[in-house]
Amino acid sequence: MSEERKTDAGTDTGSFGFVMDVPLRVTVEIGAAQMLLQEVLQLDKGSVIELDRGADEPADVLVNGRLVARGEVAIVDDRLGIRIVELLDNAAARKA
Repeated sequence: MSEERKTDAGTDTGSFGFVMDVPLRVTVEIGAAQMLLQEVLQLDKGSVIELDRGADEPADVLVNGRLVARGEVAIVDDRLGIRIVELLDNAAARKA
């Protein structure tokens, strides 16, 4: 007999319930920049690094380095958060 549980999101875990407590690293990337070593060494307090993404573009949400969603930066109790605006299926995530 397999034990079936539902997560907080309502997803049926089926026979995978035993792995639901495995910790995963979730990171959010708002953009990237390529810089020369000389430019990095010149960075100082107040320096601004221009990223390759527009301010209105969603950030990438990665789980253990794999792109799984896109979201908007949000403020939650004076802390940064991310509001998911798009969940990617496996095929779309691999192409991104």
